Amino acid sequence: MTRPVTLFTGQWADLPAETMCQKTAEFGYDGIELACWGDHFDVQAALNDENYCAQKHEQLERHNLQCFAISNHLVGQGVLDVIDERHKLILSDQIWGDGDGAAINERCIEEMKDTARAAQKFGIDVVNGFTGSSIWHMIYSFPPATEPLIQAGFDLLAERWNPILDVFGECGVKFALEVHPTEIAFDIYTAQRTLEALGNREEFGFNFDPSHLIWQFIDPVEFIRAFPDRIFHVHIKDAIRTLNGKTGINCSHLNFGDPRRGWDFRSPGRGEVDFEEIIRALNEIEYTGPLSIEWEDSGMEREYGAKEACAFTKGLDFAPSDIQFDAAFDE
Repeated sequence: MTRPVTLFTGQWADLPAETMCQKTAEFGYDGIELACWGDHFDVQAALNDENYCAQKHEQLERHNLQCFAISNHLVGQGVLDVIDERHKLILSDQIWGDGDGAAINERCIEEMKDTARAAQKFGIDVVNGFTGSSIWHMIYSFPPATEPLIQAGFDLLAERWNPILDVFGECGVKFALEVHPTEIAFDIYTAQRTLEALGNREEFGFNFDPSHLIWQFIDPVEFIRAFPDRIFHVHIKDAIRTLNGKTGINCSHLNFGDPRRGWDFRSPGRGEVDFEEIIRALNEIEYTGPLSIEWEDSGMEREYGAKEACAFTKGLDFAPSDIQFDAAFDE
C-alpha cells in the first residue's frame, strides 16, 4: 500500500491555480487538495459553468496530478461563528455582503450546501473544512460557562449543520471537519460530543491533523484510535511547543512566527509529532486515502519546505505486514 501524497493549496492561494499545479508536480507530489478560495476551485463556477469541471480536470491531468478532496474551511467557519470584523478577512465579498452577521451565517450555510453539489459534479467524495463555533470564546469557564450555555452551542451545530449534511448525503459526499481550536470540535471529547449532537450521521467525520492536537498535549494517535471509522482524510502537518518558563500555550496574542510564542507550526518532521506512530495507527484502521501536506512553517522558505515535506512523507509511509513475523517458528 502506497498512499498518495498530496499538497493542500490553502496556504498558496496567492498563486494562480495553473502555477500551483505546475509547482506541485515539480515538488514531486502525486496530487493536490484544492482550496475553495483564490482561483484554485470555484464552487459557483463548478455549478454554473458547464465547462469548468472538465477544464479543471484537464489542468490536473496536464500536470499528472490526482485530486481526492476539495476544502472549504473559510466559508465553513462562518456557519457557526458569531460574525465580527475578522471574518471580512477570510470571506469573499459576495459572502460578506453588507456585514450583517445573521445574513452571513445563512450565506455560508448555502455555500456549504453548494460545495457538496460542486464536489459531486467534480467527482470528489470528500470536502474538508471547518464548522465554526458559537461557544469557542467560552473555553475558559469564567464568567461561568454553564452546561446549558455549552449545550446550546451543540444544539446550534445540529440546527445549522444537519440541513447542510442532508445535501452532502444526497450528493454522496462526506464532510471532514479539521478538528481545530476555534471549531465546535477541538479535541477528543468535543469531537465525541459533536458526533453525538449530529446523531452520528455517516456524512460527518474528520480531517485528521496532528498538529492541532500535539500542542494541546493530546496524543494524535489516541484520536485515530477513538474514531477509526471517521477518519475521512489526513493532513500531514507538524508543530512544536517552545515552553521555556515565559511562554504558554495560549500564546499571549502573539502571531505565528513570533519566537515568544509557546508553540508554532513546523514543516513535517521538524516538530514533535511522531509520524511513524501515526502511520502505524492509520494502518490499524485501514486508512488508504491521501496523506495531504498542509505546509505551514513561518521560519522556512515555503518552496524548499514543500519539496522537503513531500520527500519526507513519501519516505515515511509504509504498508502493514501481511504475515506474522514469527509464523515460521511454528513450521
